[in-house]
Amino acid sequence: MAGIYIHIPYCHQKCHYCNFYSSVSKKSKPAFVRSLLKEIELQKAYLHQEIISTIYFGGGTPTQLNTFEIEQIIQHLYQHYNISGKAEITLEANPDDLTQEKIIELSETDINRLSLGIQSFHNTDLEYLNRSHSANQAIEAIKTAQRHQFANLSIDLIYGIPTLSNQAWIDNIQTAIDLGIQHISAYCLTVEAGTALDVFIRKGKMPAIDEEKASQQFEILMDVLYKNNFIHYEISNFCKQGFISQHNSNYWKQQKYLGLGPSAHSYNLVSRQWNVSNITNYIQSVEEKNIVPFEIESLTLIQQYDEYILTGLRTIWGVDEIEILSKYGREMYDYFRKQIELFIQKAWIERQGTIYTLTKQGKYFADGIASELFITSD
Repeated sequence: MAGIYIHIPYCHQKCHYCNFYSSVSKKSKPAFVRSLLKEIELQKAYLHQEIISTIYFGGGTPTQLNTFEIEQIIQHLYQHYNISGKAEITLEANPDDLTQEKIIELSETDINRLSLGIQSFHNTDLEYLNRSHSANQAIEAIKTAQRHQFANLSIDLIYGIPTLSNQAWIDNIQTAIDLGIQHISAYCLTVEAGTALDVFIRKGKMPAIDEEKASQQFEILMDVLYKNNFIHYEISNFCKQGFISQHNSNYWKQQKYLGLGPSAHSYNLVSRQWNVSNITNYIQSVEEKNIVPFEIESLTLIQQYDEYILTGLRTIWGVDEIEILSKYGREMYDYFRKQIELFIQKAWIERQGTIYTLTKQGKYFADGIASELFITSD
């Protein structure tokens, strides 16, 4: 099984915190869609006829495409790839794009999962983030999607926003629960270099992030969702039984995926590649030369081990010492066993048989733990 990710590089406006590649100008959109359809054909050998179990439209904002364009892309994928009849097909969407008319149109396509960029149900937070929708629009978009038979809804929420109190964060989580959301992706606000948020904070025009409050809100998140029967299956992801994101789980479980569109990444277990982050260059190369413009990096065995540790430890499936021994050899296995013992003693890691997973306390230090388990080539 493998997955396909499609990057739609357009947004209504740029959020202050976002460093994903996108453009607010849509003049190139017709040419981009033509190029994307051509890239679908040019890249069809990448996954070697494997069954495609997931398709994911991300961005940017995929709902900046009209429904005909979205359906055209899906049908082109069916023509050139071995798509499972039970494939999970996800579309990221912003609430202000999801009019009743748009939702009805989308319900008539093969899309069976929506991922809504809510971020907060409080307007003060949305203004801080420079989101283009209001809290009321967010709630209405969810309810309208539910009325039109979208039974698999995911929403994104952000914690650690300076304008977000702990009580308001509890309210955000409870609102999602009360609305019957099946899947929640919750991320700590981070200040990425070069973003508008980075500039505003450095100039003192916006308050900085309070790391202690962000840590408190992560704990609140885990506690409230656990009490409401959500499965914490990955550091940032929670779901009701039966609603794990299959597409993202493929990433964490080291499955192959193909990325299409400007800046999209692909991974085939032995190498990763990424398309050029420039719409104009992407279109010119694909349309005029029939060449997908990308860079590629072949992964050493050490890099493959590090990737396995990084992704596996973030999940409830953890990392398996038997897999480490069989795939990466005795030397890396011995290193892993030695290094991880410290975190077991700290009660940040627990072991069940041959599987190692993070404890609740360990989830606060996931990246640091992983980095201590990495093997560098230096």
